[in-house]
Amino acid sequence: MKILISPSKYIQGKNALGELSRYGKALGRNLLVLADDFVMKMTRGLIEEGNTDAAVTLTFERFTGECSRSEVDRILGIAREKGADVIVGVGGGKTLDTAKAVAHFGKLPVVIAPTIASTDAPTSALSVLYTDDGVFDEYLLLPRNPDIVLVDTEIIVRAPTRLLVSGMGDALATYYEARVCYGARKTAMCGGQPTMAAMALATLCRDTLFKSGYLAKLSSDANIASEAFEEVVEANTLLSGLGFESTGLAAAHAIHNGFTVLKEAHGLYHGEKVAFGTIAQLVLENAAPEEIEQVIEFCQSLGLPTTLEELGITEGVEEKIREVAAATCAEGETIHNFPYVVTPEMVFNAILLADRLGQG
Repeated sequence: MKILISPSKYIQGKNALGELSRYGKALGRNLLVLADDFVMKMTRGLIEEGNTDAAVTLTFERFTGECSRSEVDRILGIAREKGADVIVGVGGGKTLDTAKAVAHFGKLPVVIAPTIASTDAPTSALSVLYTDDGVFDEYLLLPRNPDIVLVDTEIIVRAPTRLLVSGMGDALATYYEARVCYGARKTAMCGGQPTMAAMALATLCRDTLFKSGYLAKLSSDANIASEAFEEVVEANTLLSGLGFESTGLAAAHAIHNGFTVLKEAHGLYHGEKVAFGTIAQLVLENAAPEEIEQVIEFCQSLGLPTTLEELGITEGVEEKIREVAAATCAEGETIHNFPYVVTPEMVFNAILLADRLGQG
């Protein structure tokens, strides 16, 4: 059976966050807003000013920085204490994943308001959980997508360009992983076979990045919300989110998860590691040289890592990459969506060859 899933409502545009209370009150009247210290200072005033309905109560709570079970449990306890009937996540991927997990365990609706376009986390029925030390723990598959996704491009355009570029690295993997899952007829993360619509969204995601990615980077550098910038925010957030969730993940994200076992990689953003994982996946597939070259050139034009050195791995390389390869092929990892058995040795070779190609 084929399935396509998506958020109930997706809203993107300038000053969208100021409309949080207006949209949120359709779900409940006591909104618990979760954000880290930096985002809280940046957005709290805007959110409060937009709350013109006296019947809507806003409670703000600090996110401590790691999407772990202990943090989810802590926030859930506060939500119950305050009588919250809507969870709102404002910020980056880990804040949003935490908000979704809290809403899930608390059986509450959730509003997701990204302040960066660095991952496709906002639209998905998925939370990626880590240990308190930042090592990948598990994918928490949720029964439904967020009720509302609110994307304020006026805020996102003021974020560091590296975050937008990281989002492009994450979104870049969408098409290449989708075609593996689609071709292998694997069950997608949504629980069914991928639809043609999902594959079309994944393809549009790739095409939008190649068309508008570099202009969007320049727009971000200048804090200009150009049409190219708006297109890439939509690609990073909506197209990638729907594309990966309704088709599936493969080697690129599994390799990302493998790299999380190395402390050198902890300072890198999710999409930066995924971008390198995409190159390694193409090598693993023995894709056409022209296709691999196109992806490498795209990454290099944006400053995404294409070598192990750029990932911070310069010493004990072979030993560390064998560790990464073993973690990549762990039971339950998405690399097993390939239509054939992938071994740690194959991943080890693909990563080292991808590194060579990235060096030129």
